Amino acid sequence: MINGAHVLIYSTNADADRRFFRDVLGFPFVDVGGGWLIFGLPPAEAAVHPSTGPFVQRHGDHQMLGAIVYLMCDDVRAMVKSLAGKNVTCTALEEVDWGITTAVPLPSGGYVGLYQPKHPTALGLR
Repeated sequence: MINGAHVLIYSTNADADRRFFRDVLGFPFVDVGGGWLIFGLPPAEAAVHPSTGPFVQRHGDHQMLGAIVYLMCDDVRAMVKSLAGKNVTCTALEEVDWGITTAVPLPSGGYVGLYQPKHPTALGLR
């Protein structure tokens, strides 16, 4: 039986991004040694989107399908304001059919998505 999912986020400055997830986003974590933090995530859902070409990351001996991480919230405007209070400047809000979206900059220069869904979610199905 599958009992969870482990999301890999690749970073050019993993230590700084780990501190961001710990200190700014406040995610609970375990330290598995040497400052390698594994974060507990809020409930999650997954959707399979079509692609116009390969979107893969080599991991081990396999070409693993790529993924985009979006954190979900009930009030994206309030979350953006909360992050601004922690000196985090998100990208401009964008209203799309499926929700209100922005991107959160990480210390490494990468981004994670953040959105308030307008669609039914699968979060409470388990």
